[in-house]
Amino acid sequence: MATNEKELTMPTKYDPNNIEKGRYQWWLDGKFFEAKDDQEKEPYTIVIPPPNVTGRLHLGHAWDTTLQDILTRMKRMQGYDVLWLPGMDHAGIATQAKVEEKLRNEGKTRYDLGREKFVEETWKWKEEYAEHIRKQWSKLGLGLDYSRERFTLDEGLSKAVREVFVTLYKKGLIYRGEYIINWDPATKTALSDIEVIHKDVQGAFYHMKYPLADGTGHIEIATTRPETMLGDTAVAVHPEDDRYKHLIGKNVILPITNREIPIVADDYVDMEFGSGAVKITPAHDPNDFEIGNRHNLERILVMNEDGSMNGKAGKYQGMDRFECRKQIAKDLEEQGVLFKIEEHLHSVGHSERSNAVVEPYLSTQWFVKMQPLADEAIKLQDSEEKVNFVPDRFNNTYMRWMENTRDWCISRQLWWGHRIPAWYHKETGEIHVDHEPPADIENWDQEVDVLDTWFSSALWPFSTMGWPEIESKDFNRYYPTNCLVTGYDIIGFWVSRMIFQGLEFTNERPFKDVLIHGLVRDAEGRKMSKSLGNGVDPMEVIDQYGADSLRYFLSTGSSPGQDLRFSIEKVESVWNFANKIWNASRFALMNMDGLKYEEIDLSGEKSVADKWVLTRLNDTIESVTKLADRYEFGEVGRILYNFIWDDFCDWYIEMAKLPLYGDDEAAKKTTRSILAYVLDNTMRLLHPFMPFITEEIWQNLPHNGESVTEAAWPTVNSELSDHAAAEEMKLLVEIIRSVRNIRAEVNTPLSKQIKIMIKAKDKKVLGILQKNEAYIDRFCNPEELIINTEISAPEKAMTAVVTGAELFLPLKGLINIEEEIARLEKELEKWNKEVARVQGKLSNEKFVSKAPQKVVDEEKAKEADYLDKKAVVETRIKELKEQ
Repeated sequence: MATNEKELTMPTKYDPNNIEKGRYQWWLDGKFFEAKDDQEKEPYTIVIPPPNVTGRLHLGHAWDTTLQDILTRMKRMQGYDVLWLPGMDHAGIATQAKVEEKLRNEGKTRYDLGREKFVEETWKWKEEYAEHIRKQWSKLGLGLDYSRERFTLDEGLSKAVREVFVTLYKKGLIYRGEYIINWDPATKTALSDIEVIHKDVQGAFYHMKYPLADGTGHIEIATTRPETMLGDTAVAVHPEDDRYKHLIGKNVILPITNREIPIVADDYVDMEFGSGAVKITPAHDPNDFEIGNRHNLERILVMNEDGSMNGKAGKYQGMDRFECRKQIAKDLEEQGVLFKIEEHLHSVGHSERSNAVVEPYLSTQWFVKMQPLADEAIKLQDSEEKVNFVPDRFNNTYMRWMENTRDWCISRQLWWGHRIPAWYHKETGEIHVDHEPPADIENWDQEVDVLDTWFSSALWPFSTMGWPEIESKDFNRYYPTNCLVTGYDIIGFWVSRMIFQGLEFTNERPFKDVLIHGLVRDAEGRKMSKSLGNGVDPMEVIDQYGADSLRYFLSTGSSPGQDLRFSIEKVESVWNFANKIWNASRFALMNMDGLKYEEIDLSGEKSVADKWVLTRLNDTIESVTKLADRYEFGEVGRILYNFIWDDFCDWYIEMAKLPLYGDDEAAKKTTRSILAYVLDNTMRLLHPFMPFITEEIWQNLPHNGESVTEAAWPTVNSELSDHAAAEEMKLLVEIIRSVRNIRAEVNTPLSKQIKIMIKAKDKKVLGILQKNEAYIDRFCNPEELIINTEISAPEKAMTAVVTGAELFLPLKGLINIEEEIARLEKELEKWNKEVARVQGKLSNEKFVSKAPQKVVDEEKAKEADYLDKKAVVETRIKELKEQ
């Protein structure tokens, strides 16, 4: 496979749109992403957090899925049988709201269509938006196994949902009851606690006097929702409150309604807050509901499902709840009952979907009894089989949710979703809960409500694998999964529920690790939103800079658990990095002279640059592998960038030009082999982050496989490490950089030859420098190069101190003595600080006793080096001052 022929497939200019075009389909056609069920390999599984079929994917999805793609591509290369299972969520409330909005624009409502036709319309919506999502996945380059794609409403998952519901019901863990729930008047459905967003709203405290029925006085109460007083059935005080002990058992007259209601004693009341007396409205407040249960109080619901007042509200019937609030306040003021309105900023629940103010509302709903399920999930975290949160601080977030969980309201008043498998007998009211309807179905009505979307999503890790079928091959092979990647904002919504459902139905944790990332924010740190107009479409970024640039920025731009600030400038800088990789790869390929894979030979005599780059490659492989296994992708990105840009492109390729353009054929052959070997391994390391450019370059390299997606992950070849050579190279790089810096300071271009004198610290350093004179000649362009252990500093010379040597550049007429002394004094200050820092560490007994010996030895070596450099600079300052 001659690379000089293949080179033509790599255009001179890096154009991501050109190289990404068609590549994804090529991967799919090759079935590179499909799990092979190879029993000789260990399985590795990730299930995608299913995006809602409500619209297009945003930057958060791009970040989340890129991290998963990195993990699955890397594990596939490491020899695992990888399954990355794709799918989407039916997203009950959100999707129904979108379809209803579409119908409204057409002048229709769901009721015009009826349930069956409306569901048909919603399936059409699903198909349209599912296709959008798949196109976006392909544009991002996600290595998904589409042969196993699932949807939370498909038949297999519906079967799993019914199995779970029926099982929990029969165990007494699902029940139907009348409770105060979060009610969304806009969508007319119940919400779970975590579908409610709390916002600070400017409201008011309404202070009122309820008259005692015996005419002996009144009792003061305050409320933020005076419209609910129409449903009051008691006033409560604390049993130990001396102010009210004599009133317990008496009645007050409820203003406007003129109903008599009792004064009850309950420990819930806070004596220190307000007047110490509270109105009790059991049908409109969760705490009042509990008090009402304890005191056997009537529950009077005064509102309709749409938030308007009902017949129990008397003359306010038909009014909107907020209009009623204004009117009732006005009426109470006129009656002298309302004596003070006090402004009050308080937290008010809003529907996550419709943004309507949530109403605590008495309703008959279906609930999951959470305590027994939560107890098992909490117990798991004390075992070796616990779910590992990364970073582990999010374990606390999870535990807080589990320890404080309340029964979960799982019924939703929607048409789009899993219909609850319960039927009510038309005559007796008996409830039938089972997988199938009763045989005499004509006598039964099915429950009209559907299940909360999160109920089916909670089963995602195992329902997607064919559970509850015992013989399911995928379930038996790929469950439990290895890693879940998700944002910290849905630990309560989703992660917690998957854990307790996984434990309950599979007796195993559903995933070993949970990798938590933050939110994508704009460059100023603000949350992206429509109202701020600061949202970014990832597809537009890809159109401009390519998927590889966006992916690398997203995956390496923050550490686990942290938010990410989006910056188009940083994406552009990654494009520059990709361009650098492209150009360096083209140069290497153009100089490989038709090298074939089997001709790669690293056994020849190597230069110090050859040994150094192979050592640095080994170091990079080791660090990248370790850090990636710890999900530290930001650090991985830094290490890859430094190795590729600095070590390989800026240094090795430049140094490789010496043998490549020289006459030594053996050196040329070795250099070509090393270029091919390093570039091949580098493309493999980089592939999970930048799949498109690495595949394109790898296809042009001499290789022994069909695709880099299936190439083996690089491993350290210790025979190729030469740390002594790496130290030699470090010295040469320091010298070359110092000469270039001095030239820049005195505005002397590299094209102008100058005299260079290098004073070696000892004979060992002298030998290294003399052996590598060719590099100093090539990169420093000396008119005369003197290397010795005994050199006197010439007058008016620029100097530099490197590890093991001192440089003198006699630049008579170009150097200002005062400026040079000032520069050296600044350098001396730097070395003083470094010495103080390292000596501070070494004088710390805790550090010396607890740190690994290798780390302590490294610090001691730094101390010796810094002291040496400090002494040299001090001597040079003294010499200059004496001139």
